[in-house]
Amino acid sequence: MVLPFLSLYIETFGNFSEKYVQQWSGWTFGITFVTAFLFSPIWGRIGDRFGRKKILIFSAFGMAFSIFMMGFVESVWQLFVLRLFMGIFSGFISMSQAFISTQTPKDIAGRVLGTLQTGGITGSLVGPLLGGVLADSFGYSATFQGTSIAIFISAILVMLTTEYKMSDGKKGTKSSYTSKEVLSHITKNPLLLSVLLISTLIQIAHFSIQPILSLYVNEIHGHENLALYSGIAFSAAGLGNLMMARQWGKIADKIGYVKILIMLLFMAAIVYLPGGFVTSIWQLVIIRFLLGIAIGGIVPVRVAYIRQEAPISMQGEVLGYNTSLRFLGNVIGPVMGGMVAGYFGFSAVFIITSLLLLISGFLLFISMQRSPKLNLEGKS
Repeated sequence: MVLPFLSLYIETFGNFSEKYVQQWSGWTFGITFVTAFLFSPIWGRIGDRFGRKKILIFSAFGMAFSIFMMGFVESVWQLFVLRLFMGIFSGFISMSQAFISTQTPKDIAGRVLGTLQTGGITGSLVGPLLGGVLADSFGYSATFQGTSIAIFISAILVMLTTEYKMSDGKKGTKSSYTSKEVLSHITKNPLLLSVLLISTLIQIAHFSIQPILSLYVNEIHGHENLALYSGIAFSAAGLGNLMMARQWGKIADKIGYVKILIMLLFMAAIVYLPGGFVTSIWQLVIIRFLLGIAIGGIVPVRVAYIRQEAPISMQGEVLGYNTSLRFLGNVIGPVMGGMVAGYFGFSAVFIITSLLLLISGFLLFISMQRSPKLNLEGKS
């Protein structure tokens, strides 16, 4: 609800230059993920030990409070500090993935996590549109307050759920693991390690344009109903994502998670590039829609692969590391996008992003070819 106009919100604090707004949009957008990067493995480990439901509730209340206060800031520094503080509680999505993953059989993990992704994408689809309408109609402060209420309701819904204890059903699996044992498990599985590390490159690519998308829309469309059209541009990717997330998970359950990941990375790279050369808002919307189709399966398929490779009692911490690496990309991506746009223009952001997705696909392909397990079993 708030991401499409974050840069526009910064403009209301003073008479700033375009380069200043672009760069601070990147820093303010990305700072949330600095603290999230540090805290995600900690929350994952606590969730493994004491229950993921409690962490979900705690993080939801923390985010709701942080976002509510953002509606009352009067300077970019106050917004920056609250976004930093919000990062401490930003583990809701990753913890929900761990919560669902650990209560799902391995052979349908992709399908179920794709369904979970569909729920998140529906929010990504409706949120920017609703946020754009609220911002144009009632102002930015009201939109922050509405967002905080939505997250508060999420916390109440989680309170009504039941958490079940499950085991892998394998001999040799333990009820708990030390952090040293978790890291050892990851490093001894090169393909799993590659999937985790590539998370950073994928997120850099995904978030490079996010904080400055509304400024790009302004350049190609103009200022009329800018918040609404920015919301449409954001939501177009969500619609494509919504249509395919569960289907990609279902296909990956049959064909193999890593193989589908590689294909999706190459597809996203090809689709992303033309976005830097559009001349109308509707061309951008179509490209964002196609990007959503390509990128829709990356998150559920990646989490399903981790579900396959990590014992249940360590999955919260492994997914915590995955989230940390994603958040590292979330930090670098917006800052990189803001600075590249400020110095070289918006088209350069799309070119660099496409190259990063290509690199991610090639690295994962090489890692797959070197994995004896994958070559023998044919599926991973």
